[in-house]
Amino acid sequence: QVQLVESGGGLVQAGGSLRLSCAASDINNRIKPMGWYRQAPGKQRELVARITSDGSTTYADSVKGRFTISRENAKNTVYLQMNSLKPEDTAVYYCNYPGPISDYWGRGTQVTVSS
Repeated sequence: QVQLVESGGGLVQAGGSLRLSCAASDINNRIKPMGWYRQAPGKQRELVARITSDGSTTYADSVKGRFTISRENAKNTVYLQMNSLKPEDTAVYYCNYPGPISDYWGRGTQVTVSS
């Protein structure tokens, strides 16, 4: 059973930075595209950034130029470096790994940006 554990969230002032990590276990070296999603109160979960197995990346327009997704395949870990944070970035951030039937999700890590 694949497990994803996110860490690195917290409270930060606007303009600050945070680095999120997502450690995947029991993936048996199956390197697949992974993504970071977020969900703010009262809103739908949305894709923030995605990285393929060979390192190609895509970003939501709202975070382009501020966030960077990366991965260390040897550690089965994906990162999200978040700079120039804004209050509208406040959300629970989730890591995603594709499954054969349904995707796997972590429990999320809270990011709160104060103005």
